[in-house]
Amino acid sequence: MSYTDLLIERQDHVLKLTINREERRNALNEEIMIAMRMALEENIPNREIRVVLVTAVGDKAFCAGGDLKPGADTFGFDPSEPRTAFAGLLRVAKSCDVPIVARVNGHCLAGGMGLLAMCDMAVATEKALFGLPEVKIGMFPAQVAALLERLIPPRKFDEMTYTGEPITAQEACDIGLINYVVPAGELDEKTNWLLGRIVDKSPTAIRRGKYALRATRDMSMDQALTFMESQIGMFGMTQDAKEGLAAFNEKRKPVWPGK
Repeated sequence: MSYTDLLIERQDHVLKLTINREERRNALNEEIMIAMRMALEENIPNREIRVVLVTAVGDKAFCAGGDLKPGADTFGFDPSEPRTAFAGLLRVAKSCDVPIVARVNGHCLAGGMGLLAMCDMAVATEKALFGLPEVKIGMFPAQVAALLERLIPPRKFDEMTYTGEPITAQEACDIGLINYVVPAGELDEKTNWLLGRIVDKSPTAIRRGKYALRATRDMSMDQALTFMESQIGMFGMTQDAKEGLAAFNEKRKPVWPGK
């Protein structure tokens, strides 16, 4: 696949999606949203892909949100179409059965916060700011809120939404929005460290585990326990589980079949 505004690469077990609009602070447009969704749909069924990395070019912005350039039609809306390109991307990402990691190389604002929220983990440069500034231009982070309000403590989420003011990377880490904050020069090293800690584990356990966690997220505790009771035996039936147990007893590194 070849797109101007989104770079798509496969590196070993990693699918890397890089927004390529540095001159527009990596702002989103319809091409990026559709291309990112299609890249996930087309690559995730490939079991060689064990993790997705979402990032952007440059060192100023991860994603500044929608493109506000005159004529960009960022907020264009077809009343006859109930689904937007951005919501379509978020739906596909949240249904993905492999972990998605964000490499936040700069400011993460507005729609960029939606990209962050669709990821399972994130590493950010200490210079990054995180914010929902939509109210400053008479808009509201409606689609982003559907994901973010599940990640950010309610009062902090309300403050960010109603004031439009950003928080620092360290504050974002403190409230659990991101996993790690590092100096800019250490961003790649820390990101690769995290990716490495994922791809050397059982891809089957992670794939089935993420599926199960997603299924139980809106269940009551009793419903979740009942569902998980039906799942636990399935893990033990996989080839990965057999290999993991054999490797443990033989004191060697497992070679995952991924089945």
